[in-house]
Amino acid sequence: MIAEYFNLDQLNTTIKREAIGGTTTFMTMGYIIFVQPTILAAAGMDFGSVLMATCLASALAMVVMALYANYPVALAPGMGQNFYFTYTVVLILGVPWQQALGIVFIAGAIFILLSFFGIREKIINAIPNTLKSSIAVGIGLMITLIGLEWSGLVIDHPTLLVSLGDFNQSHTQLALAGLIITSVLLIRNIPGAMLIGIIITTLLGLVIGIIKYEGLFSAPPSIDPTFLKLDILAAFTIDLLPVVFTFLILDLFDTIGTLIGVAAEAKLLKNGKLPRAEKALFADAVGTVSGALLGTSTITSYVESAAGVASGARSGLASLFTAAFFILAIFCYPLIKMISGGVILDDGSVTYPTVAPALILIGVYLIKSIKTINWEDFSESIPAFITIIFIVFSFRITEGIALGFISYTIMKVFSGRINEIPWMMWLFTIIFILRYIFLGVA
Repeated sequence: MIAEYFNLDQLNTTIKREAIGGTTTFMTMGYIIFVQPTILAAAGMDFGSVLMATCLASALAMVVMALYANYPVALAPGMGQNFYFTYTVVLILGVPWQQALGIVFIAGAIFILLSFFGIREKIINAIPNTLKSSIAVGIGLMITLIGLEWSGLVIDHPTLLVSLGDFNQSHTQLALAGLIITSVLLIRNIPGAMLIGIIITTLLGLVIGIIKYEGLFSAPPSIDPTFLKLDILAAFTIDLLPVVFTFLILDLFDTIGTLIGVAAEAKLLKNGKLPRAEKALFADAVGTVSGALLGTSTITSYVESAAGVASGARSGLASLFTAAFFILAIFCYPLIKMISGGVILDDGSVTYPTVAPALILIGVYLIKSIKTINWEDFSESIPAFITIIFIVFSFRITEGIALGFISYTIMKVFSGRINEIPWMMWLFTIIFILRYIFLGVA
């Protein structure tokens, strides 16, 4: 019955292969279980509650992906969106996390509504590839910078803003060891390199006494601190529209790009197109909306699913196996808290040497998009450069996107290539310019 439901025979796979593929996918993306609560805790949210919301919303999205779309694609809170949620929306713009969850909910709801009019694909097609690539690069470098700060490898400086950290500090040495270990695992193509690297770094921390043992298993933590705490009405303000737009665009990029990439790896594309694409996108949107209700940031499809595909996964059954691991994780709260809860330093600051190496190396994955930018064509490379540097140096993804869109349109106009500007890019450019004129920069 299982084989028939998931079309295992037609897809030339077996339950065993799907189990191996689903397990491999979890191993490669399981780091998010440790990273997500740490990131959102910096926004003032309860660590245990975010852990519950992350695991439950991810599992729900994967069940929908498995049973409705039948694709071996795993979903979880997106890296990039979670940092944007915490560091830009909450900490820089000063938006309460309850209101920020409301924004995520609105973006997810719009994601669903756009599917009925076929607008999602039009938006993606209208945005030039150079801007798509530069946004990914900028976010990757921003995440790397945060990882460097969390590790102590880079510290703040009153004049230069940033400077090299103190390598004599034990937490910095632990993070550096973790960075080397994880890098070696990646070089050796070890499945689950990120997750294994986090675990080994934690064991080293236990040995040298930086990290204290807190147990392995317990009853799941309470989800009440974040469950249904989102403030949707407060999110309906004009000045927050760019934030909603940014969440929507980032989710569109991640989801469609990942789905096409994973499906191509699994040889599931038909004439270059993805069958049941709307069903797969619906699973993503359901994850985002449910995640906001439960208490976590945008849920999106994970490119690490390709590792599961490489191990034999071809159907949604693999996603069910991955979802099962996320459910089991909620019973490992002491372990997750021990690994990603942070180390308190003598000055009262908190560092995260166990998860920082993973954040640093995530930049390796995202910066690869830089090779698709045409650096010889200044009408393409200058907007890409502006997008990247403003995302990284201003720590604001919204401003990077806005200035990238505006500069792209300007560069094309003055290069005499106005016909290369899609009408939707004109619309976005005008909206962003009007926003700066009447609202300024928050």
